[in-house]
Amino acid sequence: MESAIVARGCFIVSINVSRDNDIELTVESENGTVELEDCVELSRIFEEKFSRDTEDYSLTVSSAGLDQPFKVWKQYLKAVGKKVEVAMKGGKKLVATLSEASGDTVTLTWSALEKPEGGKKKVPVEHTDTFPLSDINSVRYYIDFK
Repeated sequence: MESAIVARGCFIVSINVSRDNDIELTVESENGTVELEDCVELSRIFEEKFSRDTEDYSLTVSSAGLDQPFKVWKQYLKAVGKKVEVAMKGGKKLVATLSEASGDTVTLTWSALEKPEGGKKKVPVEHTDTFPLSDINSVRYYIDFK
């Protein structure tokens, strides 16, 4: 099954199976977006491999939503260069560009209004910092409705 997912240019984000055998397979595209035909084809391949006569189940194949937190490392790698919303442990939130993802850290670039030394008015100041994933609660794509 995983080879079929890779052949469609996708990767697995999560697989959830409920007590009632409701299976949710969530995938994301390596480069672009997951298309409806990707989900349909993966569903068809899954159903070819697992007989409903042997095991009663329901199957949902979907793409990882833009509004959902990242679950696997490939999502971080794919988001490099894009704006993300980061919820830090301790409650701080940042809207930043994910500049780099390596090892177990992410590098974020963001602007904050700060008052310069001796200045009266706050001005935008750009920051670039590297954070261990252990300091982060969640990362998701930033969606700007402007």
